[in-house]
Amino acid sequence: EYLCTTGSACPSSACLVPPAPINTRQPGVATSLLYSGSQFRGYQRSKGNSYDVEVVLQHVTMEDSYLCGYLKIKGLTEEYPMLTTFFVGEIISHKRPFLTRKWDADEDVDRKHWGKFQAFYKYAKNFNSDHFDFKALEDGDYIFMRWKEQF
Repeated sequence: EYLCTTGSACPSSACLVPPAPINTRQPGVATSLLYSGSQFRGYQRSKGNSYDVEVVLQHVTMEDSYLCGYLKIKGLTEEYPMLTTFFVGEIISHKRPFLTRKWDADEDVDRKHWGKFQAFYKYAKNFNSDHFDFKALEDGDYIFMRWKEQF
């Protein structure tokens, strides 16, 4: 909630005086959870095990569908109880489609990987089509990314 100039609660930025111009972007103002410096905590499942992870995004460029940052994994090995790796990533978009076409990934590898995510199911039949609707992907509730760790 925001506090309007009248002192009453306001459910959105509609109370700004003067109101923000429609369809504008202000440099340095985050409009997404993906921005340089954002941090996420969660877990990663691998081969029946679950590991605590922390991700710190160092650089995000939505216009280029690119991001990079650090991935910290806790308890992966006894030798390295806390392992930090740098990764580069691609945000799936018209510029960077679902098919990887690098990193030893082919259509079967990509289909198997993306098929692990329920949110991908509605794209599974035509994700490799020349007429794939990337606008629907942009307007959806999920952001698909692929990361490549740099060891």
